[in-house]
Amino acid sequence: MSTLTSRWLDRAAETRTAVLDDARSQSRSGTHSYADVVAGSIRVASALLHASSRASLGGQRVAILIAPSARFVEAFFGVLLAGGCVVVLSPLHPAPETRYFCDDAEVSAVLVSSEHAALAAPLASSANVRDLDELLSAREDIGAVTAAALAAGGDAPAVQLYTSGTTGKPKGAVITHMNLEVQQELVGAAWGFGEADTLLHALPLHHMHGLAIALLTALGAGAATRLTTFDAPALWESMKDATVFMGVPAMYHRLFVAFDAADEATRTRWSAHARALRLATSGSAALPVTIAERWRDVTGKIPLERFGMTEIGVGITNPLDGERFPGCVGFPLPSVETRIVGEGDRGEVAETGELWIRGPSVFAGYHRREDETAKAFVPDADGGAPWFRTGDTVTRQGGPSGPFKILGRTSVDILKSGGYKLSALEIEEVLREHPGVGEVAVIGVPDEAWGDRVVACVVRRAAAPSTSACDEAVLRAFVREKLAPYKVPKDIIFLDELPKNALGKVVKPTLSAQIAAAIRT
Repeated sequence: MSTLTSRWLDRAAETRTAVLDDARSQSRSGTHSYADVVAGSIRVASALLHASSRASLGGQRVAILIAPSARFVEAFFGVLLAGGCVVVLSPLHPAPETRYFCDDAEVSAVLVSSEHAALAAPLASSANVRDLDELLSAREDIGAVTAAALAAGGDAPAVQLYTSGTTGKPKGAVITHMNLEVQQELVGAAWGFGEADTLLHALPLHHMHGLAIALLTALGAGAATRLTTFDAPALWESMKDATVFMGVPAMYHRLFVAFDAADEATRTRWSAHARALRLATSGSAALPVTIAERWRDVTGKIPLERFGMTEIGVGITNPLDGERFPGCVGFPLPSVETRIVGEGDRGEVAETGELWIRGPSVFAGYHRREDETAKAFVPDADGGAPWFRTGDTVTRQGGPSGPFKILGRTSVDILKSGGYKLSALEIEEVLREHPGVGEVAVIGVPDEAWGDRVVACVVRRAAAPSTSACDEAVLRAFVREKLAPYKVPKDIIFLDELPKNALGKVVKPTLSAQIAAAIRT
């Protein structure tokens, strides 16, 4: 039995709160103890094993389409206890994308809650769609469940998560039980999680950030998790009952939009709520320094920023205690090895280059993508474990022992223009300092003369001061005052919105295609 599932079963008698949610159906309150949720997961596992007539699901992919709630946790651990591998679906995805995930993962069953039954119905042609409420009413067979859990060791697949698709078609990353166990231990210890914590959780659960880094870290420490959907004013209010908040840059941006629109008394109250948090983290994309500093103005400390990916979980983090570095993601966690590699295939260490990582939290590979898996790993010249190529360009601020600074995705954020190599994130950071800029994404559009023609796509700030003119000439002059001339965007285009994924991360390939098509026409 993996440590992940054994820890879960060990909490079967604990009366502490595990999950707080908004569910009020089936006569269930919104407060759920560990004992209740563990019992629910055992019933789900019992029903799955009974239906399969097998001692274990043996790594079969089982999808779950369930709103953030105690029932989600019961379904998730129910699949694991039965020996299955979870594929988390989201109601945010359009039907073709959901179908793609299920077909690619070769899903055998879909567990669905009543509110999403209509979304799951089209999947019945290729998978067994099961009503979660029926599974939760099953009789517990702890003997069968324990036997199935024992059969799934640390190397068994636990979750198949799909990459965000910001740089290409989503791939199914196979995350093992051991990968999740290591994350629970490393992140829980690094961020000081304990039984006294309450995590305010509004992240989507179909991503590594929301599922493993947030939810499983809290549950592994015996903490309570307040599962909710994102609503900026409600989150400000809910912080008073939490000790930890985890977010992404887009969330912090929207929190401050609501903050700026509130009256003085409300801002004072919200500031007090946020200041009482012992920890606020940011991940999934680089946190703009301007937003980090605004949070420090409100709370006295910048959010704890870290570096993570679907394939590795959290690998690098700023410290819980001590100095945090705006614009940097900190230092490697214990058991995580890092290397910065320059261009070319020789793997030579460089001051600035691609980040390579290895360690026990690194995933097993991409499902049915042997070629992609092979490209993602580099054999170690000294015969050690292979290195995972993150695809991110980094440097270490202040020298080889300083904190890591992410310069951007090598494929979309590192631009080669006019013979220079530029960081799109650096240019974006400067543009965000202008009071008229609400959001910005800098991209490279193919150009015969420049290679990458640097284009800044800007969404104007709705509540900008009337004195803050925001047009192309003004913004180009603003950037020229702060950066070298060759870093000034050749074009600045104003848009109503930027294309984003579920975590609020700009999908730059989509944006680049839109802008390139517009320029051609």
